[in-house]
Amino acid sequence: MLGFVPPLPQQPGRPPSSGHMIVCGDDALARRLAVELRFIYGERVTLLLPPGRDAGGPETPLTQRGRAAALFGRMSAAMNRAGNANGAAGSGDTNAGVEAVRIMEAPEPSDDVLEEAGIDRAAALALVYDDDERNIRAALTARRLNPRLRLVIRLYNRKLGQHLEELLDQAAAVAMPGIDPALLDASTTVLSDADTAAPALAATALTGSSKIIQAEGLLLRAAERPPPRAGENADPGLCTLALLSSTTNDPAGAEGSDSSGDEAPLLLPDEHTVAAATGRGTVVLEAISRADPDRPATRMGGRGAPLAQVFSRRLRWSALGVALSALALVIASLLTTEDTALHSTYLTLLDILGMNDPAEDAPPARQVIQILSGVAGLLLLPLLIAGVLEAFGTLRTASSLRRPPRGLSGHVVLLGLGKIGTRVLVRLRELDIPVVVVEEDPDARGIPLARSMHVPTVIGDVTQEGVLEAAKIRRAHALLALTSIDTTNLEATLYARSVKPDLRVALRLYDDEFATAVYRTLRTAHPQALTRSRSVSHLAAPAFAVAMMGRQILGAVPVERKVMLFAALEVAGHPQLEGHTVEQAFRSGAWRVLAIDTTPPADRNPDLAAPPPYAPEGGGDTVPPPSGLVWDLHPGYVLRAQDRVVIAATRRGLAELLRRQRSAASRR
Repeated sequence: MLGFVPPLPQQPGRPPSSGHMIVCGDDALARRLAVELRFIYGERVTLLLPPGRDAGGPETPLTQRGRAAALFGRMSAAMNRAGNANGAAGSGDTNAGVEAVRIMEAPEPSDDVLEEAGIDRAAALALVYDDDERNIRAALTARRLNPRLRLVIRLYNRKLGQHLEELLDQAAAVAMPGIDPALLDASTTVLSDADTAAPALAATALTGSSKIIQAEGLLLRAAERPPPRAGENADPGLCTLALLSSTTNDPAGAEGSDSSGDEAPLLLPDEHTVAAATGRGTVVLEAISRADPDRPATRMGGRGAPLAQVFSRRLRWSALGVALSALALVIASLLTTEDTALHSTYLTLLDILGMNDPAEDAPPARQVIQILSGVAGLLLLPLLIAGVLEAFGTLRTASSLRRPPRGLSGHVVLLGLGKIGTRVLVRLRELDIPVVVVEEDPDARGIPLARSMHVPTVIGDVTQEGVLEAAKIRRAHALLALTSIDTTNLEATLYARSVKPDLRVALRLYDDEFATAVYRTLRTAHPQALTRSRSVSHLAAPAFAVAMMGRQILGAVPVERKVMLFAALEVAGHPQLEGHTVEQAFRSGAWRVLAIDTTPPADRNPDLAAPPPYAPEGGGDTVPPPSGLVWDLHPGYVLRAQDRVVIAATRRGLAELLRRQRSAASRR
């Protein structure tokens, strides 16, 4: 078990001491994770970055080291202000700036580089490069150099991640025979920032949407409620998880972050605070229900090529007209001759196809019907040719991207089909939300998926005039700007708002200060339109940090620019939980017990975050197996050492729980 390290100054060039943590990465997530570990959990951190690009380049005004130093400086100042203001956990941190983290630069995490970083004495290593192959190669190297090391690996490929986790755990078990199964289960954790952030990003595009946290067979739904109108009472749900910055007088709110002071949302308030905050937006635990078996993502147009996609609407209407004409001729033949219905239909079809002899000796009515049938046959010939040509054209373009339909409206316009955008697209389609994708790169990661799902796609630079119009932005319900470039997302948002001022917008922005300025400007310019900003690294970093501390993270829910964590904890060893009632264990602004897993420890699923297997029963249906998770908790229930609990916690609250557990363990 990790020992909690008190925060002490660390010079950048000084070798780390035992028990420190190493973060290796090449993008924003690595820097965010280092900030989380250092300033929230108080751990010593070595950050390994690739060499910075040209500092004078127009697109990179700061090197990698400079970006990290700037971020650490801002976070250190913000955390110290917060600690001095409310005495929260970790307020004793006196480090300032980059001296709190040791920064190294190397193109690859090779044997020599990892040894210089102190891999043999490290407690945990995070590999969060954007390249799956590099992370896998480094993980294998690290496990060989230090079998006891806790590994947290970022992988986009889910199936490969499961196999890699099993392989690395087996390697640890061989190197350390007799290891505790609980420690072995936590020795390797594979996470995806895209999977962590996608549900929250998709939810921001939907009115009245909620964020789902799954714990085995249990679904926890955190729903955002707008401020009540005059004379209305807000529904408290099962419990209030957060008070938003939005109020009845200011429904848009301040979209506050950790550095927003009094304008920031309030996480996990107590009952008195909730009762006093009348007319304020809330996030509530709206409902808890058993999970149904996972259903496959729906497709916009199906797997095959249905009639509506093979033949155009005009051609289908023309075919219907010819069929009705043939039916009318059959009826006329029945009324004017004494033939049977079958024989009249047979003769009419022969006439239409020009395969019958002229009715020279037949009555005049029969001759007229034959002439009209010939005319219908003339109309049928070009119709058949057009149908064949359209069918060939459809088969030829079956693998090409669809264009947005003419009458499309109420859809979501999604910008960017990288790792994040692709996961969000899947999430939106699972919710049956119509989507139009805009992507500049025709070879982007998510293009094959959009093609297979028959999702309408526009290839083009979103900053160029006419691209958003091609995506039917004027009739769209919402815009999700999820490219990796903040300025591109902002430019697309400003242009979309100029086209449709009331458009719902969620844009991906990394920097909190920049996001706050953007939000306030957009709110002032368009007070009636909903605007949200999210940072993928800000959403994902807490989950990676908790995994490095050896704990299960069930999900991260954004509350404006703040993050609330849902985690699974063993009650044993936690002085704030063990022996206390559910009511006594609640700490306002820090943590709250939501559910208890009463399954005997020997029968538990080690990974509460993993979806449970579904066993088929009678009738071929699938049902979830019985779960020991209990959510309707009595306030007087006493938490026992053998219990496992699901909690909602702030980042600092969870860090305080872990620190007090380690302090209690050290005293023993």
